[in-house]
Amino acid sequence: MERRELEWARSVSEEIAATVLPPLFYRERAAEVGESRLRFERDTLVQDCLRLVGERYDRLGHGLDHVRKVAVDAGAVIIIEAAGRPDGEVRGLVRLAHLAGTLHDVKREESDHARRGAEEAAGILFQRGLEAWEIEAVAAAIRNHEAFRETEALEEPACRLLSDSLYDADKFRWGPDNFISTVWSMAAPFDISLAVLLDHFLPSMGGIERIKSTFRTGTGRRYGPDFIDRGLDIGMRIYRRLRGELER
Repeated sequence: MERRELEWARSVSEEIAATVLPPLFYRERAAEVGESRLRFERDTLVQDCLRLVGERYDRLGHGLDHVRKVAVDAGAVIIIEAAGRPDGEVRGLVRLAHLAGTLHDVKREESDHARRGAEEAAGILFQRGLEAWEIEAVAAAIRNHEAFRETEALEEPACRLLSDSLYDADKFRWGPDNFISTVWSMAAPFDISLAVLLDHFLPSMGGIERIKSTFRTGTGRRYGPDFIDRGLDIGMRIYRRLRGELER
């Protein structure tokens, strides 16, 4: 897509998105999101992995902003879902959620990226001295993060919670983020016109609608559909605005 056309489409999407209220998750769970973000920013191992991801990997539109949001939101889901558990256990799970979120798309550019990403993440974490069970818990969560794929059954409740929290936080991104940034970042490297992209816009929204029934934690089922609905609202407004401008 021509750079000027892409920048214009992105600016339109940002303008429209600014008129829609933020998802309920960020309004009703601001304390847990804030706590997760603070831990994310202060954890030297997590930040080391984030730098590594930024330096070494191309994620086809799923860049550092995406992985930060997934990591922080996954940690917030853990904090909500694990309320009442010992503080040390919660802190440990939040850290693993941050690592899983940071590393979940390291092989985004490859086929079977969840499995390949899990293998890559395991190697990265092994080099940094994590315990074997921690590495496997993160790897299993990454293997399970794709939508509409058969998932690996996890017997340990803490590992299931980690896996489900990563999935839900990643699918939160199918809401407003998809239409504000992801679609334009993914289109940028390809020689595709805005008109052709818009021809695929409405059919792709049907797939996004399907994600609403797939959220896995109680928190995800409570807030995930709201992310998706707000995203679809933004997407439809963007489509109508851009299509109208092109047809003038």
